[in-house]
Order: sequence, then C-alpha cells, then structure tokens
Amino acid sequence: MQLTTTGRPGKSQYSETEAAEELGISVEQLRTMIRSHVIDREEDLSNVSATAFQPSDLLVLRLLSGNRTATK
Repeated sequence: MQLTTTGRPGKSQYSETEAAEELGISVEQLRTMIRSHVIDREEDLSNVSATAFQPSDLLVLRLLSGNRTATK
C-alpha cells in the first residue's frame, strides 16, 4: 500500500478552526460533536481555555463524524 500526501507538511497541532476545516465541518458542528462524544459534562468544556487537536484526535473525530475519507 502506498500513501500519497497533499504536498503540505504534517502538522503536530491544529486549532479548533483548522480541525473543523480538516474535517469538512463548521466549528459549531465540531463543538457539538465534542460535546456529544467526548465531554462528560458541559463544565469540562468550559474549563478548556484553548483547544488544540493532535492528528490522532482528528482521526477519531473523522471516524465519529462518519467521514472516513480525508478531506485533504
């Protein structure tokens, strides 16, 4: 199996906006997905001052969203 790249260098962290963009969804859809699949209590989400996503986080979120193909 051969993997192809898009020519973009890999990132080690993604902002909330970048993560939503990579997943092909809006920031609000990303937040809703996190609330329903990741966060146990709403207070947990409000305690996070800045959200950064790892590439592995995006993979899990992509699987949860049902979008199994990479957007880029």
